[in-house]
Amino acid sequence: MTAHPNPDAILSALTSAPLLPDGQGQIESKAVSGLVVKDGNVGFTLEIDPALAPHADALKQAAERAVDKLDGVLSVTVILTAHNQQTAQAPAPHTHEAPQQEALLKPARYIVAVASGKGGVGKSTTAINLALALAAQGQRVGILDADIYGPSLPRLLGLNKKPVTENNKLVPLMAWGLQAMSIGFLLEEDSPTIWRGPMVMSAIQQMLRDVAWDNLDILVVDMPPGTGDAQLTISQRAELAGAVIVSTPQDLALIDARKGLNMFQRVNVPVLGIVENMSHFICPSCGDRSEIFGHGGAAAEAARLGLPFLGEVPLDMAIRETSDAGTPIVSSQPDSPYSAVYHKIAEQVLTQITGQDRKAPSIVMD
Repeated sequence: MTAHPNPDAILSALTSAPLLPDGQGQIESKAVSGLVVKDGNVGFTLEIDPALAPHADALKQAAERAVDKLDGVLSVTVILTAHNQQTAQAPAPHTHEAPQQEALLKPARYIVAVASGKGGVGKSTTAINLALALAAQGQRVGILDADIYGPSLPRLLGLNKKPVTENNKLVPLMAWGLQAMSIGFLLEEDSPTIWRGPMVMSAIQQMLRDVAWDNLDILVVDMPPGTGDAQLTISQRAELAGAVIVSTPQDLALIDARKGLNMFQRVNVPVLGIVENMSHFICPSCGDRSEIFGHGGAAAEAARLGLPFLGEVPLDMAIRETSDAGTPIVSSQPDSPYSAVYHKIAEQVLTQITGQDRKAPSIVMD
């Protein structure tokens, strides 16, 4: 039985590898994190100084070669992140001036975030079917899976291959007519992502900036659930045309959805409306309608806040089965009544974002 390398041997091999193409410098142990070893397959994250970005490919290859030489290594996956410490520094106390901001990232004409206050409400399924419905209206659409800790896009699109790199940029994968990128394309499906907050934020910015998105009209961003650092990074660094909030009808989900709404409003991102997912269930045997999670909660919340209610998506096995199979229902069953729901949502979103412009958010420190 072949012995697999242990983490100490991998770390030792990395710290003896040259840092730059000319052989100068060495990788520091503190720059290596998220090390995973499974059946000879090795994956880890390497944090580099932003100044070394021009040498990213060479550094990545050097790290891969160093580990690949070890006995028992079958494959090596390296994720590079570059965190600028200066961006993490708070402004001087007692100042009311907004910090100087970099230009907002805009990899598409319009960027639409699909968000939820909590996980498990069907946000990713909504995001992929919304993207496909927008593409069906003649738009060039990309989808970015920004959930670093729990990427869903590889499964939803039925993709399990790795993207290639050209001119120091990742080339998005194509599926169902969409350009797609996810951290899940770079890692094994069951590999945990054990990253610190700054590394997550840096990885998200890289996927916005360092992916070769090709002439997109719309980029749909499947946001991580919640309202943490990753969500704020996207909201403040990308030029979002607006956000779609996904919630189930029940009060518990709506409480968390309100947090997401409030976050977008505080950073001046327009909320395009609310989608009520798992709105009701039609029994396939008897045809009876059951409102498992309640009904109408999202519509009532939208009315209370003066926001558009984008529609109700039922809880149905066809949506679940096509999502699990990597054959999203809008493309695999375009004439189904469930696809029609997503098309109506897409029509409303497209109407709202067309011609919309937005200035960079100004964050004022009290």
